[in-house]
Amino acid sequence: METIEKTQTAITDSDLSEQIKAATKDSHVRAENTELMLSYQRGDVSQRQYQLLLCSLYKIYEALEEEMDRNASHDAVAPIYFPQELGRLESIGKDLEHFYGQDWKEKITVPAATLRYASRLREVGRDHPEYLVAHAYTRYLGDLSGGQVLGRITQKSLGLKNGEGLSFFSFPGVSSPNLFKQLYRSRMNSIELTAEQRSAVLSEAVQAFELNVQVFNELQDSVSRASETETEMRQRHTQHTQSTTTTAGGDACESLQSSSSLVPRFLRALLGVFVVLAVGMVYAF
Repeated sequence: METIEKTQTAITDSDLSEQIKAATKDSHVRAENTELMLSYQRGDVSQRQYQLLLCSLYKIYEALEEEMDRNASHDAVAPIYFPQELGRLESIGKDLEHFYGQDWKEKITVPAATLRYASRLREVGRDHPEYLVAHAYTRYLGDLSGGQVLGRITQKSLGLKNGEGLSFFSFPGVSSPNLFKQLYRSRMNSIELTAEQRSAVLSEAVQAFELNVQVFNELQDSVSRASETETEMRQRHTQHTQSTTTTAGGDACESLQSSSSLVPRFLRALLGVFVVLAVGMVYAF
C-alpha cells in the first residue's frame, strides 16, 4: 500500500466524501438520537444480541465483498479496493464459529431486513458498480472508526477474553485507523464521476442509511405488537390463576411467562443488532 503521506490532500466541500457527509446529515441525526443506540453505548448488550449482529453482518459483507471483488477493476471501485486491509468476511466467520461451532452456517439466523439490504448490494454490483462507493465508504469506515468503540463495549459487556469472538473489530492490516481513513477519502475523492453519477452515488448513500432506518421501524412495530400480545396473555393468565390453587397457579405462571416473553425478548435483541449497525455508520464521519 502506498504511503499515506504521499496521498494526503486538502479535503474540500466539493469532494465526494464531504458531499456524502452533507447528504446523510439528517440520517446521522436520526441515528444518533435513537435511545436504543445510546443504550448499547452504555454497555447494555447481551451475547444473543451480539450473535445476531454477527449473523447480519455476515450476510451484508458477503454481498458487499463479493460485489467489490467482482468489480475490482471498475474505474469507480479500483481506487477504494482494499481487500487485505478492510476485508471483514473471514473475521466474521471466525467469530460465528466461536459462538456457534464449526457448523455455524447451518445455525445462523438472518432477519428479513438484512436480506433486503444484501439484495440491494447485489443489485448495485450488477447494474451500477459506482454505487458501491457509497456502501463501502459507509460500511468500512464506520466499522474502522465506531467499531473500535463498539469492540471495547462488547468485550466488557460479554466478558470476552483474548479477543475470542471479537475478530470483526480487529483490522490487523491497518496500523493507524485515522491515517488510513485519510488515505481512503483521498482515493475516494479521486474517482471521476459525471454529475449524474455523483448525484446518484449521494442518493445511494442516503439509501444505505434508510435501509437501516427501515429495519428500526420494522422491528419497533414488531416489538410493539409483541408487547401488546404479551400483555393480553398475562392478563388472561392472571384471570386463570385466580381460579386455581396457589401451587398449580405458580407453575403455570412460570411456564406461560417463559413462553409469552420469548418473542419480545428476541425482537429486542434484533433491535440491538441494528442499533450496532447504525452506530458504526455514525462514527464513519
